[in-house]
Amino acid sequence: MADFHEFYPLRRHNTFGFDVRARFAVHVRSEADLLAALADPRGHGLPLVVLGGGSNVVLTGDLEALVLLMEIPGYQIESDDQAWRVTAGAGENWNDLVGRTIADGLPGLENLALIPGTAGAAPIQNIGAYGVELRERFAGLRAYDRQTGTFVSLDLQQCEFGYRDSLFKQAGYGRYIITAVTLRLPRQWQPVLAYGELARELEANPAPDAAAIREAVIAIRSRKLPDPAQVGNAGSFFKNPLVSAGQRAALLQSNPDLVSYPQPDGSFKLAAGWLIDRCGFKGVSDGPVGVYGKQALVLVHHGGGTGAALLALAHRIADTVEARFGVRIEPEPVVL
Repeated sequence: MADFHEFYPLRRHNTFGFDVRARFAVHVRSEADLLAALADPRGHGLPLVVLGGGSNVVLTGDLEALVLLMEIPGYQIESDDQAWRVTAGAGENWNDLVGRTIADGLPGLENLALIPGTAGAAPIQNIGAYGVELRERFAGLRAYDRQTGTFVSLDLQQCEFGYRDSLFKQAGYGRYIITAVTLRLPRQWQPVLAYGELARELEANPAPDAAAIREAVIAIRSRKLPDPAQVGNAGSFFKNPLVSAGQRAALLQSNPDLVSYPQPDGSFKLAAGWLIDRCGFKGVSDGPVGVYGKQALVLVHHGGGTGAALLALAHRIADTVEARFGVRIEPEPVVL
């Protein structure tokens, strides 16, 4: 039988640091552990929650659920003439994985450095930063299909990636438990430096290698984002909203310094942080929760607060942005 922990504290398992408990929790360090946990009668009838690094969740109260703490390790490299394929266990720390691949001479993940969380959670969110999304480096994954009771392999197309979106947040929500992820890193590496902030950081280095790009990304993120070990947060809390070219043109008339990024389909991505900042929320505190003073896109928890209070602040921010700009911003984290 699986090693169940009853009324297990989850404060160390969510980067906001909310002090909530799980009815049952199991440390899953192998696929055998996963099967044992699912078969254990103590969890039957309870909702199932999978937590990796807890960096993309808001826990609003105690969970009357079976919580699987995903800690499966693993790191394997295969290669062919075109690319390296790196398979990581779902419990591997994502930032450590990025550093390890680059140290092993396998570039391609450098723009995704310092994103919190685990490898298994990366496809769910289709993580992205500084001009690169996971789907551009993705080969496939292995998961347990709760509907069929079998382990399956899913490829790029089957995962249905979108902007901060995937099959696992839509039609496949709750169905799959990811146990390993395989990344494809092309041998013909090309640096991705189109993102303005990253290009400025590397101005003194006209031909940066992957390690230099990773260091630049870490430097930028470290300046903008608080360390969850010091201040509870989940990184960027809101998605950057997508608008049509017409909407952007209308907004530019009254906001000529609007920050936006053209998309391949002709739409534009607006900088949610800029919208929030213009509404006066940067650095605002609402008791134990608030908005980070250096980056309006980040909501923070100073301790002693609740997920419900944080969500109330998030709704107030979103309502204010919509009232002023006519654009609705949506949260990235999952609310439990």
